[in-house]
Amino acid sequence: VQYGDTVVLATACTSSEPREGIDFLPLTIDYEERLYAAGKIPGGFIRREGRPSQEAILACRLTDRPLRPLLPKEWRKDIQLVITVLSADQENNPDILSVIGSSAALTTSEIPFGGPVSAVHIGYIDDKLVLNPTLAELETSLLNLIVVSTHEAIVMVEAGAQEVSENIVIEAIRLGHEANQEILKLQDQLRQACRKPKLEVP
Repeated sequence: VQYGDTVVLATACTSSEPREGIDFLPLTIDYEERLYAAGKIPGGFIRREGRPSQEAILACRLTDRPLRPLLPKEWRKDIQLVITVLSADQENNPDILSVIGSSAALTTSEIPFGGPVSAVHIGYIDDKLVLNPTLAELETSLLNLIVVSTHEAIVMVEAGAQEVSENIVIEAIRLGHEANQEILKLQDQLRQACRKPKLEVP
C-alpha cells in the first residue's frame, strides 16, 4: 500500500492445523519498522534493528482493534499479519496504511473475514476539516481523528482533540466514513481479481 512516498507491505497467513487447548482467536500482528525505510543505516555497536518503538506498538493495536471483531470467534488456527514499512517519507503516517494493507491481505486470502475495512486520518486546521493531513500539519491541528469503517458501518474511532465542538467531530466522522468508501471499492476490485476460496468456519 502506498500513500505519497510511504510504502507498507502487509502479508497474511494462517496455520494448517488448529492450535490445541485454546478458547480464543490466535491472531498475531507484527508491525516491523525498518531504519532503512527512513534512509538510515544502523551503525556503531548496534548493527541491528532494536525493539519495537512506542509508535510501532500503537500501530499494532490500531490494526488489531478493527480487524479482530471481523474474524470468526470460533477460529482456532493461528493467523499472523506481518506489516513491514518499506519506505517512510516522514510526511504521511504509515499507521492507517497498516490497517488498509492488512484488510486487503485478509480479503484476498483464504481466511474467513467480514471485511474489508478502510482507515483515514481527519484533522481540523484553519477552521477546515483536512483528510489525511501530513505529520507536520497534525502538530497544529485541533483534531487528530482516525476513522475505520466497512461499507455499512463505522468499526472504530480513535481521536485526540483540543476542545473541538461535538458538531465538528460528528462532521469529521461522517467525512472519514465517506472517504473510506473509495478505498473499500479498490479492495473489492482486488478481491474480485485475485481472491482465494475461503476456508470453512468450524
